[in-house]
Amino acid sequence: MIDLLKNIAGDCPRGTALLGLDVGKKTIGLALSNPDQSLATPLQTIKRTKFTKDILVLEQVVKDYEVGGFVIGLPINMDESEGPRAQSIRDFAAELVRYPAIVGDAPWVALWDERLSTKSVEDIVDNFVDKRSKRVRAKESGLIDKLAAQIILQGALDFIQNA
Repeated sequence: MIDLLKNIAGDCPRGTALLGLDVGKKTIGLALSNPDQSLATPLQTIKRTKFTKDILVLEQVVKDYEVGGFVIGLPINMDESEGPRAQSIRDFAAELVRYPAIVGDAPWVALWDERLSTKSVEDIVDNFVDKRSKRVRAKESGLIDKLAAQIILQGALDFIQNA
């Protein structure tokens, strides 16, 4: 099942960790929830190569953390429209569910509005380190991507808790 979170929040698998993904062209930031689905924690950043190789990394994360569902950031435009980047994310999600070793028998993949998540993280990093050059290093190290995934996942968790 792939849909906007607002449409499938009631079907969210309970008592299991959710994996948040901030899917970019060069990296995938990952964040993990606790099994109570109340807190998101940044996990890691995958440097993208081929989809089949990216899937192997995701498969290991799913096994290691017993992930029961996914929240993928969907880049929606400020006017609520979806552009080519959003379609790319939808395609990624559709491809993801083709791998039962990752998503299980009853895949739950929620798409969550990620507007401004990366910008928010960049602003936070700038405020704490106070230098743009350090933000560039944080981007290169994958810090910004996994923090963006954390913001995406935490927003989704808060929505699920209140749904």
